[in-house]
Amino acid sequence: MVIQSFSRQMIEGSVFRAYIAAGFFATLIFFVLNSHLFTPFEMMFGTIIVTIAFKGISNMMISLVILLFNLQGTQDEQAFKIAEDKLDLLMHQMKMNTVESKDSTNTK
Repeated sequence: MVIQSFSRQMIEGSVFRAYIAAGFFATLIFFVLNSHLFTPFEMMFGTIIVTIAFKGISNMMISLVILLFNLQGTQDEQAFKIAEDKLDLLMHQMKMNTVESKDSTNTK
């Protein structure tokens, strides 16, 4: 569940879209500046190939980030929170018992 929401946020995030767009525009600028070396067909074909390559690289980066995403820290944090809640409950019960015992000794 956590990994699914994390991967959905990564895919919907604009970081990788900006990465692909930057690669696309960098390729266009490269071909425009070197237009005397390439034909229009080569420019169009090169831009498409490079954009597809950047999309593939971004998908590999997403999968690597998801693969290396460590849930151990989250599990430890949740276990700590549960233990803390149990300790708070026990402390509260102990205080209530001491108050009740003081009240019962005072009323007698």
